[in-house]
Amino acid sequence: MPADPQPPQAYEDFIKRYPGLGEAWELIARSGAAGPLDPKTMRLIKLAVAAGAMREGAVRSSARKARAQGIAEDAIAQVVALAAGTLGMPSAVAVFSWIEASKDE
Repeated sequence: MPADPQPPQAYEDFIKRYPGLGEAWELIARSGAAGPLDPKTMRLIKLAVAAGAMREGAVRSSARKARAQGIAEDAIAQVVALAAGTLGMPSAVAVFSWIEASKDE
């Protein structure tokens, strides 16, 4: 499985400035990953949560990481389709546009 894409420089700079927060973030990530879900399912759930919270950066990041894990574009798109009924069309279109834009990042 390919490695996750490199984090943005702003993230690296932030962690360098606040290493304790970086350690806490890693602990949160490890704790969340402990359980029966496989990595691809976890990535799609994280994408769905990011979409529901309307967090553009997290949506883009999750889409990039999903692709790096070999998750098919159809599966990524299905997350948006499933969320559309809850989010509403304007929000679903926004999430779709963020995912599409992440292809160029």
